[in-house]
Amino acid sequence: EVQLVESGGGLVQPGGSLRLSCVASGFTFSGYTMTWVRQAPGEGFEWVSAITSSSDYTNYADSVKGRFTISRDNAKNTLYLQLNNMKPEDTAVYYCSLAFDYWGQGTRVTVSS
Repeated sequence: EVQLVESGGGLVQPGGSLRLSCVASGFTFSGYTMTWVRQAPGEGFEWVSAITSSSDYTNYADSVKGRFTISRDNAKNTLYLQLNNMKPEDTAVYYCSLAFDYWGQGTRVTVSS
């Protein structure tokens, strides 16, 4: 059974940083591209970033480019998202996803002073 468990969310001031984690199980993590998606309050889902299985390629939404960094540790079956220079518009529930077929429960990020 595929399981994705996110953590690391919280309340942070504008300009602050957080690191989100997603621990995966139930599949061969090292063989798949992984994705972060977010959903702001009252909004639809927004694709944030993706990373290929061996980390040789990453991609970001324009809204987060230069501020967020995606990474992974295949030995730990863990996906990360480093959020820097955060803005109020980054407030959302952040989800990791496998092929958009499997999703975690999400971790809530709130950016507010």
